[in-house]
Amino acid sequence: MAQTLGQQLDEIQDSLSAARKAISYKMGDKELTRSYNLLLSEKKEVLSKIDRHGRDYIEGQNTTAKRKGPVFKKAVWR
Repeated sequence: MAQTLGQQLDEIQDSLSAARKAISYKMGDKELTRSYNLLLSEKKEVLSKIDRHGRDYIEGQNTTAKRKGPVFKKAVWR
């Protein structure tokens, strides 16, 4: 199942917390051994995407990005 960017960030933050406690750790039924630096890199990337698209964006399923601010059309005077 696809995850929103917010869900991805939550998962990364949980993994970072676990990584601080041990080099090898287990979350649910998965055993993870990613390096702490890789997790920090993933977190930075996901935060950047959240800034662009919002926390509820699902990559590959949304066709348009949210616009930031109003859209103005050029006025035509006749």
